[in-house]
Parts: sequence; structure tokens; C-alpha cells
Amino acid sequence: MAHLNFHFFALGAYGKGISGGDRIFIELSRRWSKKYPVTIYLWAEGYEMCKRQGLSGKKIYFKVSLMKPWRDFGFLINYIARIFEGIRRGLTLKLENSKDTVVYSASEFWMDSLPTFILKIRFPKITWIAAWFQTAPNPIKGFAEGKRENKYYLSALFYWLVQLPIKPFILKYADFVFINNKSEKKQFPKFAESERAIVVLGAVDLEKINEYVKKHKNIKKTYEAVFQGRFHPQKGVVELIQIWEKVVKEIPDARLAMVGDGPLMQNVKKEIENLGLEKNIILFGYLFDGEKKYQLFSQSKIVVHPAFYDSGGMASSEAMAFGSPVVGFNLKSYESYYPKGMVKVKTGDLDAFSRQVVRLLQDSKLRGKMAKEAISMIRKNWSWNTRSEEILLKIKNGRSRKRK
Repeated sequence: MAHLNFHFFALGAYGKGISGGDRIFIELSRRWSKKYPVTIYLWAEGYEMCKRQGLSGKKIYFKVSLMKPWRDFGFLINYIARIFEGIRRGLTLKLENSKDTVVYSASEFWMDSLPTFILKIRFPKITWIAAWFQTAPNPIKGFAEGKRENKYYLSALFYWLVQLPIKPFILKYADFVFINNKSEKKQFPKFAESERAIVVLGAVDLEKINEYVKKHKNIKKTYEAVFQGRFHPQKGVVELIQIWEKVVKEIPDARLAMVGDGPLMQNVKKEIENLGLEKNIILFGYLFDGEKKYQLFSQSKIVVHPAFYDSGGMASSEAMAFGSPVVGFNLKSYESYYPKGMVKVKTGDLDAFSRQVVRLLQDSKLRGKMAKEAISMIRKNWSWNTRSEEILLKIKNGRSRKRK
């Protein structure tokens, strides 16, 4: 068995919450490090994220950039400084020029992609795995696959401009690309043909969840619905407040638990106040993995995930593991992610969304049927232990084919 040596670049990890890409690099490194050494390059805030997620191990090595004094100058200066820090790492890091050395850019953001690109140029024999978990939206269309009043064009433009110069480097120099759903293969046709475009579907820590469920049976449902995700233009969090107003008209005491944080937190709070839903919507902020979050999921009847633009919606799968069916918009990525366990409505139709929420809440038999489908689907093939082994095997097979 080849002795692989992994180097993960995650200088893009930022904030108190955790993105899907952050979750993937943390869970893969947690499991791969049981067999192989994994060195993770990040900055102080990313390191704190890893500690909150309990990431540790004898073969995990953190290389932390403190980023002082740049971290105190606001997001933009800090963002640019991390790009230069990534470049510095790429130019100065000494690696063994070996086919058994694997570098992984945990995001397509410049602070992760540029150092791995530079290392691939310096050490051509190493393997570069590039993460590309979501193609930026067309800036003319904004963050929406369908009808939406506010499409956040400026945020979409920034995201598009960030990705634009990175893609040619990946196409020419990367050995593998990690994508988040089957439709993203269209962005990398040559990689797909040679089986170097690896679809990394979401997963959950089934072992921990199953252990919690066994210990806590018959928990009373105190929330009609739960949302988990970043408070970001993609996720439809402001529209969710409008949806819930419609639900409350039918079920006056309906309570929604919202887990997460992000740039739209103040917008969400303002919308809750404007619509007078302070008693119906409870904001929990970001909750770390563990008892408090698991208890909240167990107490909720359904999951609401009104994302207008999404690569997978991995955040909902965790709540689904507790037997909660989901209501979401009919996005392309959900075809491969959620073939069962989710009621999908026309993107942007807030009335249809609220009607399906009310329907599930009032029809316990339907809710129970979908809950069984959700649990069955998640438990069948959504374990991080299984997923990490599948991905590692594809990497090994791909490297073997390349040598031939």
C-alpha cells in the first residue's frame, strides 16, 4: 500500500459557522489521518474552527498563520492578506517531489487554490486535488435558479469574478477535481471522461447521531420546523421569514427554529420584527455538533431549506437523519442529493412552499411516511466513514491509472 502524504490548504476557512467545503475538508482529514499523515494549512480563525469541531489526531499537523496585524483590519484587508499568505506558503514550502504527495485546495478561493497551483508547478510529480463545490451563478441572473425578488447581483458578481481566473489553472494542472453533484461534471468534461471528476456528496456523522437517538427516545416535538445553514444570499433566509408568516396564518402557534449565522443575520432579524414574528421564530445562532443541536433536531417535526441557489444542501441531511422530512425548492442539484425525503416546489414560489409546510404539519401520516424515507436514505449511504473511504479509493484508482 502506497504511503500517501496529504497537505490540505484551507486558508479560506472563515467565521464562527462552517460551510459545506469546510465540513468536507475537516471530515476527510479526520478519517484519512487514521492511516496517513495530514498537514493542514490555515489561519488562526480556521484553526479555531477545527478545534470547535474536535479535529485532532496523532497524524494531523496544523500549520497556522496568525495573520497579525491583518486580521484586525476588516474582512477585505484580511481576505487579501490571506491570498498573499497562501502564495508565500506555495513559494516557500518544501515538499518531496513524489507521486505519493497529495495537495488539496479546500476551496476555489485564491488563498487555497493559488498555493496548490504553485506547488504543482514547483513539484510536477505531486497530485493536486482541487475543490470546486459550486459554480458561481451568472452575475446577470444572480443567486436564483428561478423567480426571486432580490437576487443579490453584487454578491453573485463578486463570486463569479473570484472563480473566473482560477478555473484555467485547475483545467490545465489539477489531477482531480472534487465537485458536489453530478450536474457540475459539465464544467469539467475532460475530467469527467477520465473519471478524475469526483462527486463528493454530503454525509453526516451517523455513528454519533445513532448513539444520541438510542439514548434519547420519545423526545417531545416543540418546534414545527427547523432550518440549518449559513445566513447567506444563496439560502433564502429572508424569504423564509416571509414563508413562515404565511404558515402562521394557518397555524398561529407554529414555531420555527433557525440555526446558523452569516452576513444576512441583521436582515433576518429586521424581517422578523417587521412581520411581528418574534414569538414564532427563534434564532439560535451557530450550534456546534453535539447534544444541543441534536436535541433541537429531535424536537422539530420537519426541515425547511428554501435555498434559491445551492450545490447540495448538505446542512439539511443532518436533520433528516433524525427523521425529519424536508421542504425545499426544486433545484437541479437536489436530483442527486435528495431523490427521497424532500417535498420540492417550484423555485421562488413562496405560497407553494408555505402550503407544503402546512400540509406536512397537518398530515401526520404523510409526515411519518416521508420521515421513514428520509431516515432510510440518509442511513443507507450518508456516513462520513463510508464516504471518506469511497473518495480515497477513487483517488488511489485514479493515480494508478495515471501511472499506467
